[in-house]
Amino acid sequence: MDETYLKKILTAKVYEVAQETSLDYAKLLSARLNNDIYLKREDKQQVFSFKIRGAYNKMAHLSRKELDRGVIAASAGNHAQGVAFSAKKLGCRAVIVMPISTPQVKIDAVKRLGGEVVLAGTSYTDAYNHAIELEKKEKLTFVHPFDDPYVIAGQGTVAMEILRQANKKPDAIFCAIGGGGLIAGVAAYIKALDPSIRIIGVQTEDSCAMIKSVKSNRRITLNDVGLFSDGTAVKQVGVETFKLCKTLVDDYITVNTDEICAALRDVFQDTRNILEPAGALSVAGAKKYAQQHHWEGKQLIAVTSGANMNFDRLRYVAERAEVGENKEVIFSVTMPEIKGSFKQLLASLDNRAVTEFNYRISNESLAHVFVGVQISHPDEADKIRKQIEKRKFTVYNLTNDDLAKTHLRYMVGGKSDLAVHEVLYRFEFPERPGALSLFLNSMSPEWNISLFHYRNMGGDFGHVLVGMQVPPSDKQAFKDFLNNLGYPYINESNNPAYRLFL
Repeated sequence: MDETYLKKILTAKVYEVAQETSLDYAKLLSARLNNDIYLKREDKQQVFSFKIRGAYNKMAHLSRKELDRGVIAASAGNHAQGVAFSAKKLGCRAVIVMPISTPQVKIDAVKRLGGEVVLAGTSYTDAYNHAIELEKKEKLTFVHPFDDPYVIAGQGTVAMEILRQANKKPDAIFCAIGGGGLIAGVAAYIKALDPSIRIIGVQTEDSCAMIKSVKSNRRITLNDVGLFSDGTAVKQVGVETFKLCKTLVDDYITVNTDEICAALRDVFQDTRNILEPAGALSVAGAKKYAQQHHWEGKQLIAVTSGANMNFDRLRYVAERAEVGENKEVIFSVTMPEIKGSFKQLLASLDNRAVTEFNYRISNESLAHVFVGVQISHPDEADKIRKQIEKRKFTVYNLTNDDLAKTHLRYMVGGKSDLAVHEVLYRFEFPERPGALSLFLNSMSPEWNISLFHYRNMGGDFGHVLVGMQVPPSDKQAFKDFLNNLGYPYINESNNPAYRLFL
């Protein structure tokens, strides 16, 4: 291991602004997982995120001339607050470019610290490209959120504290990955002192640029990234962070939105504190990794990296946490439209609690039912499915179907004969004025909207389900519309849940 990073971490200037955060034992979660789970509470920093470490360490090493020109940064929110806080401390101007999907709580926090906020693009990468343009135009000094040795070294002080605070040698440390600055710094320090401690990176299934890059042995650029964990929504990781992670990180794991929501609840139950999605990523990864590898009796540390959470998003988190904890399974059931069918269906559930039941008559012979059932173990899902099939009913497990969980359960209806040439797409709309108008003005006036369902996710983006009647001859024009719109989308036209219920 190159000793350069070890020296940089040991001499970092982070403690002029950052505090040494606690390493807290998660009693309830540890008991459930049969492992000792500790939370490295970076959510307790002054700006509620570890980002203050790297931002300040970088800026404290700038010359007075560079500071006087002012600094600029691109950030999904937490690095922005770190730069703004550091600029206030060092007495310089700070311009922060943030994606339009950034939660308002983070935007307001940056402004309160004196930062000048510019909103651009739908991801960190979009904001970064705009920041580079402003850097050249206004001759500002760029402070990278992750791809800089001083930033990486600043984040590495987290690992220095972990080794000092742990009551025994950890078996593994789990870190969320966006651009890779935190895990690169942690891995650089840990591997220099004790290579036997495993470093595990955690990413979301829809924003896993580092994992794909490591597998491909080159930096991959994602076309789109999921926005739920906005703090890790990075399309391309850094050059330096990729180099360090490829060499030093032992393994990686991905988690989905439901698993993150379950982890948010876990941390709340143990600490009575609420993390942001990216902040709970490491906890979700530690839970899943330990279960997959049948670990018991190990000491696992999860870096809870941030707590800049929009309060309104908690409604969505609570709703999805049950599925993320494997406590609910969702089925669609097609059964004969005859007397006694409902009783047979309920009998097949063996008196389990029904969490949801939606029904819409389909035709004279068949009925489609959307049903949620409470379970205590994931293996029960297959058992229930088989019990229903014994009644000669057709069953689909929709537990992992985002269309079903986000939209379908609120709008069970039925297929209309008028919806000729209908295609169905899910979009993530930024929660800002004009988002819907842009959508409507971009689509051809010849395409009729045959279905529309919008749900506010409690953050700064909403989920929209749209059915449009697009003639086959307009296939290329429709493709151009999707590409030019700039909103993340998923084609759901062949989703079995859509075919059954909508």
